[in-house]
Amino acid sequence: MQTKKKQQLVERKKLATRQLIGIEGITEYSLKTGLNTELVFFSIKPSNISVLSEEALGAKIYALMSVLKGVTEVELVCMNSRESFESNKAFIKKRIAAEENPAVRELLEKDAVHLDHIQAQTATAREFLLLVRTRNMKEKELFAHLNRVEKIVLENGFTVSRFDNNGIKTLLAVYFEQNTTNEKFEDIDGERWIINE
Repeated sequence: MQTKKKQQLVERKKLATRQLIGIEGITEYSLKTGLNTELVFFSIKPSNISVLSEEALGAKIYALMSVLKGVTEVELVCMNSRESFESNKAFIKKRIAAEENPAVRELLEKDAVHLDHIQAQTATAREFLLLVRTRNMKEKELFAHLNRVEKIVLENGFTVSRFDNNGIKTLLAVYFEQNTTNEKFEDIDGERWIINE
């Protein structure tokens, strides 16, 4: 039994990160997963609801409900579009509690206040996405379907844009490693250092 578990661990270590999380590839417009499934992401820019009247807010909620009811395979995703400092803040709190030197403790407390300040400035840095999960669709059929979804969202008063290849890579980088600093993501590690002659 132990040998079988060790063998599975060795085989798992040989897998690429992409395989471990179930991604077969990234196309120009989608994320391919197993069983001929593609995930297509649309970014929705939210209205500033703090300035809307109660009636206008109700209308926006109803419009979003219409979008979600109008296309059954649409899922709503809300994620950070900036770094999260929660693990850093938890680490600093532990260090403050364990620190005996008052000067070091004071510096750690200033670090905690600084992280709170940064997080407060980016508190509204949320990204709202519509995820369309498709299975076994030919490219022509898929694009017609995606155009219909985009039209429904636009008709309900939302600003929407479809993620391209680089947008999907950015989405994965933010989700898996909180990386918001890269402007361009490579398909292969070290790709930028290859010189074509």
